[in-house]
Parts: sequence; C-alpha cells; structure tokens
Amino acid sequence: MNLEERITLMVKLGNYLLEESEELEAVKKKAFEKNKWFTEEFINYSFKNISTHFLNEEKLKAWVQHYHIDDNIHAQTIGIVMAGNIPLVGFHDFLSVFITGHHQRIKLSDKDEVLIKHIIEKIVQWNKKAAAVVSIKSMLKDCDAYIATGSNNSARYFQLYFGKYPSIIRSNKTSVAVLSADETFGQLDCLADDVFIYFGLGCRNVTKIYVPENYDFKMLLNSFKKYNYFSDLTKYRNNYDYNLALFIMNNQYYMTNENIILVKNDNVFSPVSVLNYSFYQDEKAVFEELEQDKNIQCIVGEKHIPFGKSQEPGLFDYADGIDTIQFLLGL
Repeated sequence: MNLEERITLMVKLGNYLLEESEELEAVKKKAFEKNKWFTEEFINYSFKNISTHFLNEEKLKAWVQHYHIDDNIHAQTIGIVMAGNIPLVGFHDFLSVFITGHHQRIKLSDKDEVLIKHIIEKIVQWNKKAAAVVSIKSMLKDCDAYIATGSNNSARYFQLYFGKYPSIIRSNKTSVAVLSADETFGQLDCLADDVFIYFGLGCRNVTKIYVPENYDFKMLLNSFKKYNYFSDLTKYRNNYDYNLALFIMNNQYYMTNENIILVKNDNVFSPVSVLNYSFYQDEKAVFEELEQDKNIQCIVGEKHIPFGKSQEPGLFDYADGIDTIQFLLGL
C-alpha cells in the first residue's frame, strides 16, 4: 500500500467516524456494554477529535511533509501494546505506524477492544491490502520494535520484555492547571472540560490545580456544576461516595459541589471524582517546577495549553513528549 493510498484511507476513516449510521451506533453501544466508562458522549467526543485533529486531509498531508515521509521505507514489524483508559487512546500510535508504512501487530486492552477492532475491520473492507499490514494479536512476538503504554507497574514488565529491542515504553502521566485567580467564569467553565471529560481517566485530564494564596474556590466549584449529571452515573457516583466517605472518616478538610471533591494534596495524581490543589506564592516558579516533572503530560494555563483544550491533541502532540514518527523513521 503506497502513501497516497494510506492517506486516502485515513481521510475516509475520519469522515466515517462522523457519520450517524446504524452500524456505528451499534458499535458504540457494544463498546459501552464492554466498558461502562465509555459513554456514547465521550466516544463521540473521541471520534470528533480524531476526525478533526488527526484525520483531516490537510493536516495529515502537512504532518507527512514535515517528516518527508515517502514510500522509500524498509517496512518493519512494530508491536503495539495499547492502553484502554479512554476511547481510542491508542489511535495515534496506530496512525503513526500506519502512515509511515510499517506493519503493526496490536495487543488491545480488554477495556478498549471494540472500537479499534471495528476501525481495522472497516479499513480492510475499504482496501484489502490493509490486512497485510495491520493485525490484532493476543501476544506480541518476533517484532522488530515495540510501542507499549500502561501503568508504572506494567511499564517495568514492558522494559523487561521489550527493552532489548528499539522501543517506546510509556507509564502513568497526568495533567495539571495553574490558575492566577483572574480567570473569567468562561475560562473556568472550559477548565471543567479539562477535568471532567472522560471522567478524568486520561493522561491529559487535569487532576491537580495550583492556585495563589487565599484563592476563592466558590466560582470554580460553581463552574464545575456543568457536570452535575455525573451524579446520575453509577460508576462515577460510586467513586465519589467512596472518596467522600474516606475524607469524612479521616476527618480531612475538603470542599465539594456534590459532583467533585477538592482536597489539598501535594500529589499530582488524584482518584476519579477528586481534584487535588496546592497554594503557591510564585507563579513562575510553579511553571518552572512543573516543566521538569516527568509525571506531567500537559500544563494548562497562561502561555501553555489554553483552558478547555487539554483533550484536543493534534498530530504533533506526542505522548510523553517522545516523537513517535522520528522513532519509526529512524529504525
């Protein structure tokens, strides 16, 4: 399959993901039945972002031209271990390998196997040649290189199994926001998206905020009420009730608007339904410290990612800051 064919297929896929077909609705329903965190709302959000930011023809061609990708590549076999925390979280890896012309064997997460399988089936249906370059495997063996994403614990196993091969191994990451106290209600409304989209399960979700001393949390908590409907979703509500009970039993100070719990905590990671916060005196020093923190995927705030945009990565936004295309082209 040549480069032009691969680009054409991806553009067609982008258009397909925006359709309101019975076939696609059935796939979304099946994905939700498999994983109750995959609501139709957030599957649609993922589809829209992938179509708009990844599979737009103009953006795809600019991405390809930036790296001078052509058909003169010695195709190798890349093993991909995909995570499953949010819908189609592994799609960028799939796209990177596909567009460079390598072959790929994918080990799916049990949490996100329905959507990726369907996408691969559609691609093969549209172009039979794709069957020779993309496959799903229960185990990954005899690959030339590997891209593996998982928890800190699984990353240690990945390093053990794949470390002797060219590889990209990713572990837990999260995102944070730095507030100045001058934010408008509109900006805080957008911050709510950074916190709540995908229920906070993605590495680009804001799980901690940094605020100046004597910060007034009232407007922030009020803006977060746009996601009050989460209280009606069993899996989220169970997390909220459990964490709230822990704070109460431990006599720990917290704030809540009944759909999220704010607690003072130095940790950048927080559980579902909880948002950690810390006070700062020097905003510049906070940014400098965060930019060096290897646990941070995104920083939302002034001169960084705008409020409301953390969950809208583009083709050049690589997980862990590791350029996947450069890795693949350098094999």
